[in-house]
Amino acid sequence: MSEWLRRQTRNLLGSACAAQTPPSPPNPDGLHRTITLRAILVHHRHHYHTNLRRVSTVRCGPRDNRGPLLKGRILSTEAIQAIQSLKRAYRTDPTDLPTHLLSRLIKSDLTAAFKELLRQDQCALAIKVFSTIQSEYGADLNMYAELVLALARNGMSEEIDPLIGELEKQGGGIQCEEGKGLLRLVKALIGAQRKESTVRIYGMMKRSGWGSAYEVNEYLGRVLSKGLRRFGEVDLADEIDQELGRLFKGILVKPRV
Repeated sequence: MSEWLRRQTRNLLGSACAAQTPPSPPNPDGLHRTITLRAILVHHRHHYHTNLRRVSTVRCGPRDNRGPLLKGRILSTEAIQAIQSLKRAYRTDPTDLPTHLLSRLIKSDLTAAFKELLRQDQCALAIKVFSTIQSEYGADLNMYAELVLALARNGMSEEIDPLIGELEKQGGGIQCEEGKGLLRLVKALIGAQRKESTVRIYGMMKRSGWGSAYEVNEYLGRVLSKGLRRFGEVDLADEIDQELGRLFKGILVKPRV
């Protein structure tokens, strides 16, 4: 009971003292500082939101429908300068191109320039670079296939037969051990509807020992046979089918009539 009385008395005395103590007058300096701080915060908040509204998104990308650079393809400064010089000269006079610039490039730069020109569908310039590669280092069948695909894609299929004709003149044969490159080239020729070039490729394959010195690739044989049959070269297609039937049991070989 005594403890309760002491608590009540203490509370009453505290309330009375609080009521009798007059409130302290406002401090002008403190009020000024408060107003100034508030104004600074409002200014910064407004400036921050203004800057946010001014931020715009810039997307960088190709200026036309060309695809991005393939992974692993690096163009050196020399290759870029050679491409730019060829394109400028081609716009001025397509018959007078500074092809001497290409002879200064190493093989890797020539290959990168060739692929970049194909990517840009600059087939006329790509042919010039290809000729330099062929004369100085030799071009593999993958490069032939890439060029054939680009020519067919850009409506320049008439340039394909002379290209394969030059390949035949180089020795009459073909590197059958380049299995993937040979398959790509055959598919590209069939897709471009080049009957003469497809027949030439098969002839070069036979002269190089395809089926005797080199093992016959079953899938390549089927693709080639189907393409030749589509072109009306039934005898050649049957010849391939018979060879496949001899080497790979279970393949249906159509009898020759």
